[in-house]
Amino acid sequence: MIAKANAGLLEVRGLKKHFDLARPFLSRLLEGGQRQVVRAVDGLDLTIPRGQTLSLVGESGCGKSTVAKLIMGLQAPTAGEIRFDGTDLARLPAGKPAALRRRMQMIFQDPYASLNPRWRVARIIAEPLLTYGLMPDARARRAEVDRLLEFVGLAAADGDKFPHEFSGGQRQRISIARAISTKPEFLVCDEPTSALDVSVQAQILNLMRTMQRELGLTYLFISHDLAVVRAMADYIIVMKQGRIVEEGPTESIFDRPREAYTQELMAAALDQTKFRLIA
Repeated sequence: MIAKANAGLLEVRGLKKHFDLARPFLSRLLEGGQRQVVRAVDGLDLTIPRGQTLSLVGESGCGKSTVAKLIMGLQAPTAGEIRFDGTDLARLPAGKPAALRRRMQMIFQDPYASLNPRWRVARIIAEPLLTYGLMPDARARRAEVDRLLEFVGLAAADGDKFPHEFSGGQRQRISIARAISTKPEFLVCDEPTSALDVSVQAQILNLMRTMQRELGLTYLFISHDLAVVRAMADYIIVMKQGRIVEEGPTESIFDRPREAYTQELMAAALDQTKFRLIA
């Protein structure tokens, strides 16, 4: 657990998400069979201090993305607490309270699927401003959209285009501009560079580091790419089958991994690095 001396903007305690995959009760009664429960997240504790980056790592299916959805209110937890700035959001309706939820935003893995292909970029970025009633004046709203586009490395004129007119990296910049439009304090980044080429990944990571420094952002960074994690994270939690198997400061996890599972992840990351160098 990250040291308590630095108060956590986000604190999660005993978080669980179980999925019941069993057939209906009557079918089980007549045909036999037992209940099947998948414990996607099974008792997670974490704390993220303001201005820092905590990374969740682990193989596909270990529960990382489920944690992201639970924190953002996209799924309801089976049990546990999700406290953002002291308020428990675990039992509140999705999007409520709006005053807190606008301070939490998310960057998704696929920069194209997360953008409405029928909307122009300016409308996409402005939508959160309208949703939360932050900037009702249309002229001021467009000026803010133009500012955000330039902040993430695009041109103000790009607001008049559609998502399909951009490359993958440019689309992710649009997603980032939308995410920071409400001036959030906390971003959930769910594999934000995994769909991008390696050279474009570096550009997006540099942008995210600049944003964190200039805007004072706090990140929950989810990735299976340990090279990316090492560049971004202050603290790492290693997950396996919904549970924490190891956690600690980034350099400690990379230099002295204790658990066999973590060591296997590190070995796989080295193999991928060799492959990239050869390719």
